Amino acid sequence: MINSTESAFNSKIAVITGGSRGIGFNIAKALVERGVKVVLGDILDKEGNAAAKELNDQYDRQVAIYQHTDVTKYSDLKVLFSMAVEVFGGVDIAIMNAGITGPLAGGVFTPLDDEADMRIQEINLGGVIKGDKVALLHMAKQNRGGVIINTGSMSGLTSLSILGQYTASKHGIVGWTRCLANMKEVCNVRVNAVCPCVCDTDLNNNLDSKESFDFLEATPKTKMEHIVKAMLQCIEDPTLAGDLLLALPDGVHFQPSLALPDTEEMSEFLKKLPHVQEQANNRYKKILAEAIKNAGI
Repeated sequence: MINSTESAFNSKIAVITGGSRGIGFNIAKALVERGVKVVLGDILDKEGNAAAKELNDQYDRQVAIYQHTDVTKYSDLKVLFSMAVEVFGGVDIAIMNAGITGPLAGGVFTPLDDEADMRIQEINLGGVIKGDKVALLHMAKQNRGGVIINTGSMSGLTSLSILGQYTASKHGIVGWTRCLANMKEVCNVRVNAVCPCVCDTDLNNNLDSKESFDFLEATPKTKMEHIVKAMLQCIEDPTLAGDLLLALPDGVHFQPSLALPDTEEMSEFLKKLPHVQEQANNRYKKILAEAIKNAGI
């Protein structure tokens, strides 16, 4: 008899952005250990090719491939997911993990530069939105369900003034993920987010102020194993859809949604909401096939 853990992972195919190192490569290793084949997307070609080679050499067979991927470009993301289909036969798990910090992570009194100001948003938030959209179309076309995990952050649930731009991008991921809870009903794809506290990765090595470094130094660190555990839980637990799991220094925690004020006006709104959501789901189901066709997937 196949247990639930085996069925959640065995013979599945995963696409992971930001997969060459850090969180992305660690979840890739955990998935391959469980029988999943992985497609690693990144802009770090040397590291990405080395990561895929390490996994293939370890198992003495092809369990991983690397594909250069700029997550701000639909063209790159479409190729990334197409590689999963062409080489391994499909895509069952998508982990949208690529992200940056950098000199503009604060972004309040930096130069008024249109392109520079939006770069962190285009990668951290735009890369998740675009990646999720491509993943949803592939999974819907396959008609065998799927799981999408977005890498958020504790800064997406709190206010960190020294990392304003970064915080804004992660708040966006939280809102976007929660809005996709209905994809479970629309096309049997569960979309969730994992929000880690600070973890020692290369992402933290490119900040622009002493205050940022002091903050990171003072913040309790989350172990990589907790982040990986949270992502595996998103895959294994069929009840999670549009939910957030926090990876904190002491382990994994579920983050409840915000409870709206219990007023007469809000009560009336909440009574109508299920009907509005059902109408939206029915509309999505009707336009899904056309969206897949229009995207060339």
